[in-house]
Amino acid sequence: MQGFLKPYQVEQIKKKYPPGTHLQLDHMEGEHDMPDGLQGVVKHIDDQGQLHMAWQNGRSLALIPNEDQFHIIQPEQKQEENKIRVLVVEPGKAPYARR
Repeated sequence: MQGFLKPYQVEQIKKKYPPGTHLQLDHMEGEHDMPDGLQGVVKHIDDQGQLHMAWQNGRSLALIPNEDQFHIIQPEQKQEENKIRVLVVEPGKAPYARR
């Protein structure tokens, strides 16, 4: 369990993970409904430094820095996930993939 953080430590967390930051869960111990790889968005950070989230599975469980394992999803990663790859097949040509 995380001990109490000093105010400057909470401010550092707030700067690193502002509301709207997209995170991916690497591991949360003891929460079977929170699988590794789950993604969510930071809604706010409380005075204890816990990141209150909106998870893609509908839950709102908070992340605890230094206890839960997670990382920021970079904007280019999010854009790549939203792109569709298609296979183009033209008569007389070899098929090729395109985004």
